[in-house]
Amino acid sequence: MRPLYLLVFTAGLVTLGMELSASRLLEPAFGNSQIVWAAIIGLILLSLAVGAWLGGWLADRYPRRPALELTLTIGAVGVALVPLLSAPVLRLASAGLVDFAPGLLLGALIAVGLLFAIPAVLLGTATPWAVRLAMEERQETQRDTQKVNTLSSYLSQSPNLQSPISNLGQTAGRLSAAATAGSLIGAFLPVLWLIPTFGTRWTFYLLALLLLVVVTLSALHRPHRWIPLTAMLGVLAMALLLQPHGVRAAWDDGRSGEIIYEDESAFNYIAVRQWGSERHLKLNDGIGIHSVYHPDALLSQGIWDYFLLAPLFSNTAIERSGNWKLEIGESNSQISSLQSPISNLLLIGAAAGTVAGLYTEIYGPVAITGVELDPEILRVGEEYFAAMWPNYTPVAADGRRWLAQQPVEARFDVIAIDAYRPPYIPFHLTTVEFFELVRDHLTDNGVVAVNVGRSDVNYALVDAMSATMQQVFPSVFIVDEPGPPATLANSLVVATKHPTTLAQFEANIAALPDTLPAEFIAFVNTAALHARQALPPSDAPIFTDDRSQVEQVVHGLIVDFLLRR
Repeated sequence: MRPLYLLVFTAGLVTLGMELSASRLLEPAFGNSQIVWAAIIGLILLSLAVGAWLGGWLADRYPRRPALELTLTIGAVGVALVPLLSAPVLRLASAGLVDFAPGLLLGALIAVGLLFAIPAVLLGTATPWAVRLAMEERQETQRDTQKVNTLSSYLSQSPNLQSPISNLGQTAGRLSAAATAGSLIGAFLPVLWLIPTFGTRWTFYLLALLLLVVVTLSALHRPHRWIPLTAMLGVLAMALLLQPHGVRAAWDDGRSGEIIYEDESAFNYIAVRQWGSERHLKLNDGIGIHSVYHPDALLSQGIWDYFLLAPLFSNTAIERSGNWKLEIGESNSQISSLQSPISNLLLIGAAAGTVAGLYTEIYGPVAITGVELDPEILRVGEEYFAAMWPNYTPVAADGRRWLAQQPVEARFDVIAIDAYRPPYIPFHLTTVEFFELVRDHLTDNGVVAVNVGRSDVNYALVDAMSATMQQVFPSVFIVDEPGPPATLANSLVVATKHPTTLAQFEANIAALPDTLPAEFIAFVNTAALHARQALPPSDAPIFTDDRSQVEQVVHGLIVDFLLRR
């Protein structure tokens, strides 16, 4: 009986471990959102339901432990094959996202689903099969007892001999509890240890090897023990010989630059890519760029530059004759007698520090706090993106939770929010309640700026964010980042604590001191042409903590974009 409990415990552990690891395997191609999690959880539950039905059917026809052990051996090999067989599928999915091909994406998703479904179905047979085996083993025990005891009258009167089904419910409950306990361990083991320590692909191999070890122990005294043992050796050979070195996502084809660093943290697959002197930070999704490093250029040539516009939306006029103190980079030792119009900046979603570096270059050594959920990204920022400015304080925390923990006296001139995986934004950073918290931590003339995704024709998410921010702030503006047509793009949504106008924004631009770099002045004047007051439609959704349709809006944006291709 004890080997049966260990088998169902391990099958439950591996099933949930595979489910948690599946999300990390799919993130590079499909992103991380509720719809992806719903698809994974739904697929696993459906597979377990089919597995339970199949397990009961097989148990009635093959009520022998070797048959169960063989089935679990095949299931373990299926788990080990997932990262290997999924490589070409995820490569197709990545190409589908890059080329915006919906048919390719759908086919890839179905194929990946089959990869997970087959081993999940096989693992799902364990518990009902084990219940039947427990009943059969109890019957065999009673038959052996009857052979030993030759006194039939004693046997008929013995209170210790019960029907094999007399405590079947108790046995079934214990086996189900063992499987659930294994699932509980499997829910935490990959997240807290296996993935951060060994990587996603090796997590699949280790889960498969664990199940094969248990099956081998269960079959140790039976002739078929060589089957799980051989499978174990095969999985080890496959893991060591057939996979690329490192933790690089297997679907990646290297078209996005040379990887000079990669790792898997508790939160992300992290890759730093380089072309010449330019570096990019990429996380999970394989398309969006989260930070850039241009040591030979002042600006980033991306949405990060637009955050520099935020202080210019303040209702406080910039005086050309004021005292804006500016340090114009290390290459130019000139320091004007002017003082920056802001004294501090809060970044929520600091990533590797691109915005912090831009603010330091343009607005001088103002106090900057960069909040980033993943501490490993902050370390990568220091090592590969030179994010070690004396005025910059990185903090590893959730942005909203960290801000809520700050005293009311902690206030910022600018709060910049860029904490999303394109085009998804964490819902708790999109709601009225969140922006009320932001407003309470802005100075009297403070400004908040949010990076929001869109397509060249679909502004649904921009409109929804604008409508939501208008519930809290008196003035809301939008600056569209121009880009190639028929592609996903970005807009900066800016709101001010006190009312202001576009005319004030334009006046502040006109008042910028001549000591500023000409490249920045040219960028500001060009960007100003794409600035407008936010006028969302009346039916634009307003996000709240109770009801935020942000992912539904994003999914609609993506579907609309793909259908227009």
